[in-house]
Amino acid sequence: MTRVVVVLALGIALLAAGCGTVGRTTEGNLSTGKQLFTENCGSCHTLADAGTQGMIGPNLDDAFAAARSDDPHQGFDESTIREVVRGQIAYPVVDPVTDAPGMPKDIVEGTEAEAVASYVAAVAGVPASDRPQVGGGTPASGTGGGGGTDGEAIFASAGCGSCHTLEAAESSGEIGPNLDDSQPSVELAVDRVTNGKGTMPAFKDQLSKEQIQAVARWVSENAAK
Repeated sequence: MTRVVVVLALGIALLAAGCGTVGRTTEGNLSTGKQLFTENCGSCHTLADAGTQGMIGPNLDDAFAAARSDDPHQGFDESTIREVVRGQIAYPVVDPVTDAPGMPKDIVEGTEAEAVASYVAAVAGVPASDRPQVGGGTPASGTGGGGGTDGEAIFASAGCGSCHTLEAAESSGEIGPNLDDSQPSVELAVDRVTNGKGTMPAFKDQLSKEQIQAVARWVSENAAK
């Protein structure tokens, strides 16, 4: 059994036991969920519908494709998957192989968490031809090939704050380096954003060179300010 499936299985087991749950999850707005997922979760998770390629956390398409089995004894319906995702947002599962902590607890909350859970449950592991057409999630000004070059907006919409602490961005992510402490040069930030390193994904296929330069300059100029 792969690590991804092990983590998912633990989440489902917790749900079945009534542990790590947040009460009954209601359906949230899919468009809102897609936008929130892209901004807060995409830097860590791969999800084809959102166009994200994060490698820090589980590939959600791989994880939930297995959970959508047609076997009535193994498969889970969309509402169950929604409950699992919502529970893991509130109570992230520790990786049983590495014993590393999962994503930050409550990276989104309340109705926003409901929306993300609903969106992921609707599209993760679903073939492109069968997915609902969900608006939102398109890169905000600052990301994507046709976006702007506002470094602060790029930092926010690319989901950098979910992994990095940077006071100027009011972010407190703990997965990657604390940027206020490391105070990277523009050159170093450009290299890391372009090529990635370790668990940090490369953004060279998601951001233009001008956008990478803009966000690198903004981070360098605002770290520890």
